[in-house]
Amino acid sequence: MARLRVERDPAGAPLAVTRARRPAPLRLPLLLLLLLLLLPGAVSTFPESLNESHPTEDSHLSEGTIEDYETSVLPCWDHYKSHMDSVKDWCNWTLISRHYSDLRYCLEYEAERFGLGYPNSLAEKIIFETHMIHFANCTLVQSTLSDPPEDVLLAMIIAPICLIPFLVTIVVWRSKDSDAQA
Repeated sequence: MARLRVERDPAGAPLAVTRARRPAPLRLPLLLLLLLLLLPGAVSTFPESLNESHPTEDSHLSEGTIEDYETSVLPCWDHYKSHMDSVKDWCNWTLISRHYSDLRYCLEYEAERFGLGYPNSLAEKIIFETHMIHFANCTLVQSTLSDPPEDVLLAMIIAPICLIPFLVTIVVWRSKDSDAQA
């Protein structure tokens, strides 16, 4: 059986599978097409009808600037603020989690629409602003730990110290009693 050889382009991607010692008939045209696509400015030599992009499932996405993104997330912020103004206790997570999640989802969705990464500087600024406005006074209430009174502390220290000789005495007494019975 003849061995098969995988042809590779300069980047290392497989081009065609051929039998050993026989050249691939489409190797040269494929290499030329690959070079035209990879070289900057080479695509502009194609006629305009070939250079137009066909609509895809992602055609609703539009590349935009941070200013366009900022304009599109203002309704998200307004919607969030209107809902948060109706909430009485901003520190109760069960009451505000839905509104907070909606704001985060809206920021993520709009960033994806404009081809921006998330989190981005504007999204971080909005999240930081909402924390400063709505959650600045929400802290976890924890009691500060302090030392117990001296008499309790003394009892906690002396009890194990006195208990050790007592337990040693019981162990020695029981071991002598078991030796006498044997």
